[in-house]
Amino acid sequence: MLRMLAALAALTLGTSLACAADKPTKVRWFGQSLIQIESSTGKKIVFDPHLIPIFGNDKPEADLVCITHEHDDHNQDTILPKNDKRIVLRGLKATNKQKTIFEWNKIDQKIEALGVTVKTFGTYHDEKDGKERGLNSIFVITVDGLTFCHLGDLGHELSPQLIKQIGKIDVLLIPVGGIYTINGEVARKVTAAINPRLFAVPMHYAVEGYDDLLSNAEFLEEQKNVKKMEENNELIVSADMKPEDGYTVAVLGFKKAEPKKDK
Repeated sequence: MLRMLAALAALTLGTSLACAADKPTKVRWFGQSLIQIESSTGKKIVFDPHLIPIFGNDKPEADLVCITHEHDDHNQDTILPKNDKRIVLRGLKATNKQKTIFEWNKIDQKIEALGVTVKTFGTYHDEKDGKERGLNSIFVITVDGLTFCHLGDLGHELSPQLIKQIGKIDVLLIPVGGIYTINGEVARKVTAAINPRLFAVPMHYAVEGYDDLLSNAEFLEEQKNVKKMEENNELIVSADMKPEDGYTVAVLGFKKAEPKKDK
């Protein structure tokens, strides 16, 4: 009897793991640098939540929030749906009571409950060692056998040493709209240097109704593989994907796809 129960338990566990493995990993863009990654087990990782009106009121759920820097359009974790078990990781930490001076908050940890590993790398928000716009942190997240790199508000090219430290990336989330970050031309160079295995997803650029930044046009110039999915804000990725001709630039919309109407 005990053997039978053990066998049934093993079968149930194996079936559950197989079902989880069958579920894809999803990347969703909600405008600006707000990205949600949903793992095969349904755990949700959110980067840089904001309150910019043009991008709507659709606030993603989050089990883990990663904040690359402390500017108001990147650090609004309190606007997300309530979750008492949520973990919030900040790439910077204040060094004074007024929270006006920051230093990098080095993170290198595994979160067993979420099946996620997290690393951060210190960079700058400008080309002058942070003298104009301060510090920025890159987040590198591994989940479902995939490694994602969110560059936050990167303001400069990356050194070969830092690119080596960051390591192999499957999906790169990169700002391309200039003004406050790298522009499209520099973003192309950074993307080529990191050379993500599967996708580069542009973010932090102008869209209709929001022209504080430049568009993604300059970034898309001379790109070999571009997939425009602007009617949808979701990208499906899998560790099993085997690209034949390098990474694809996946251009997402910031709204969910409209449900198809019956004819």
